[in-house]
Amino acid sequence: MRLSPRLLASPVITPFKPGQPSPRLAILPPIPLYRRLLRIHRKKLDPEERIMGDLYLKAEFRRHKDIDNPIHIIGFLTQWQQYGQMLEGDGWKEQKLDVELLDKMSDQQIGQLYELMQAIQQRGRDSADEEIEEGDLVKKAKE
Repeated sequence: MRLSPRLLASPVITPFKPGQPSPRLAILPPIPLYRRLLRIHRKKLDPEERIMGDLYLKAEFRRHKDIDNPIHIIGFLTQWQQYGQMLEGDGWKEQKLDVELLDKMSDQQIGQLYELMQAIQQRGRDSADEEIEEGDLVKKAKE
């Protein structure tokens, strides 16, 4: 990504608060934004969520590093900055995906979202199975 004076604007530190419209953002440059998001993941996410989040974050930034279209760059950085502000707030786990945002997604994006949902559900089933097996082992040990 090529840097421009507009991308070098100072950051807005105000955390996201659910139910309030987000203030206009001064866009962070790519590398400071990337580092900030990794720090937020380290502070706010559980270990499993952090692994998945870090991998996705790294892949997306790598995938977009050679983009030259300023509109795409600004959109990309703005969305990631809003994501970071959302994580800094407290109500993000209860939020639902906005229908308008879902309507704007491409078929490929919806497919990725569906795959992510399936991976999360499978992970939940696997951990539930492990808990059941551990419970059975504890019962047998007590007998």
